[in-house]
Amino acid sequence: MTNKLMFRGALTALAGVLLGTASFSFLAAQEANVAVYAGMKGAAKLRIVQTNGAGDTVSIIDPATNKVVAEVKGVEATHGATVSMDGSRIYVTEEYQKSLTVIDGKTLQVTKRVPLSGVPNLVQVTPDGRRLYVSITQNWDDLSSFPEIKANPSGSIDVIDAASLEKVKTIALRGGIHDMYISPDGKYVIAGGARGAKPPANLLNVIDTGTNEIAWTLSMSPSPSPMVMSKKADGSTDKIYAQNGRDNGFAVIDFGTHVVTSVIKFPDIPAAQQNPFAPPSPSHGIGITSDQKILVANSRLNNALYKYSLPDLQLLGTAPLGGKGAEWLTITPDDKSVYVANAHSNDVSVVDIATMKETARVPVGFAPARNTPWIAP
Repeated sequence: MTNKLMFRGALTALAGVLLGTASFSFLAAQEANVAVYAGMKGAAKLRIVQTNGAGDTVSIIDPATNKVVAEVKGVEATHGATVSMDGSRIYVTEEYQKSLTVIDGKTLQVTKRVPLSGVPNLVQVTPDGRRLYVSITQNWDDLSSFPEIKANPSGSIDVIDAASLEKVKTIALRGGIHDMYISPDGKYVIAGGARGAKPPANLLNVIDTGTNEIAWTLSMSPSPSPMVMSKKADGSTDKIYAQNGRDNGFAVIDFGTHVVTSVIKFPDIPAAQQNPFAPPSPSHGIGITSDQKILVANSRLNNALYKYSLPDLQLLGTAPLGGKGAEWLTITPDDKSVYVANAHSNDVSVVDIATMKETARVPVGFAPARNTPWIAP
């Protein structure tokens, strides 16, 4: 490993501890792929894209075999991942390059790096496929108090035109943004302030995608991340389910009234059974099945995946995880399996939703971060 990579790896690890590195299954793309997946062709081409936060590759997993069948090479410190609606592109964020990196779906070669306004975390594409939104957290490059590395106060959301692959706007947001998601109907971007800011913004920001301006904010301490949204019968957003990097559970936010209506705490387990490598966040990863009936959320502290019914949020089952450091999760389009990235054991747990049993562990790259389903072209 080169000195550059060693230094970058150290910075990535430090930033992860300080920021509470974050996650969500890409609901809009997942739902768009359900119809495709229903056919034999779609099922045969389903893959899981897994970024490796402190590595130099992106792992491509085949759910039919639960093995890594390909790697995207030449990328460093990748964080977020999403895909184009037709599967022709994979988009990942590279923290080291401060770029949105575009990968050809057939060749798995990097075709373009879109310069961003700062260090990126998550990336999401609108349901119509026309725009991408990239969360920009603070730049961790203030060496004025070295060896302590400080974060600059800047941060934003960058808006990328998917056709031209050019940045068309930067939405400045106080404290920067770590976790960010597009509502099921595509009308809003829901973004949690980066918790590493000093002082932290402690905000949930809701951006109108029609104007790319702030629609409303909600004061939350700590800021929410990761998050997932349920939807109403008309497709509009119903509830936001948000973890926050401090609590071992999640809060429920009514989207219409902007009120936290309840807080769900994961079951307590004896300290001897807890994951000693739980920081920076005791719970980090949450998703909803496409049929809107099940919510799954992982606990890094408890080293487990929990299954709740919707909308009543009754605990239906627990899956102990064999890997360590549950960092993120994504759900397959058929709602049968959850893929949980284990950042501390460099693997991905595969959990059957019906039985809540871990059925496989897939070795991937160093410190796996975000993942998403992809129908390969």
